[in-house]
Amino acid sequence: QVQLDESGGGLVQAGGSLRLSCAASGRTFGDYAAGWFRQAPGKEREFVATISWNAFSTYYADSVKGRFTISRDNAKNTVYLQMNSLKPEDTAVYYCAVDTKYTAWPPVNPRDFDSWGRGTQVTVSS
Repeated sequence: QVQLDESGGGLVQAGGSLRLSCAASGRTFGDYAAGWFRQAPGKEREFVATISWNAFSTYYADSVKGRFTISRDNAKNTVYLQMNSLKPEDTAVYYCAVDTKYTAWPPVNPRDFDSWGRGTQVTVSS
């Protein structure tokens, strides 16, 4: 099991930026793909972005493509989500997750991931 702890959320105006971090501990984080999801009130958990174990490949939801960037530093056991040009519809709790089952690339469904953090709130005001 990989333990995950997100940070970096907060309140930002539309058009602003935030950088989320997810620190991992436990099993070897660098062996697995990692991803970010989000969940707004009353909505299902939604895929945002995923990154391969070696950072060679990334994949994004259409809604964030060109605005968000996922990255990782395996030496620091951390995955990041840089969010630019934020919109009010980006408001949600953001979760990081790790796929230790080596799901076929790209893993985009919540069921593809088996370790989850507790989430960090991102609120974008208009």
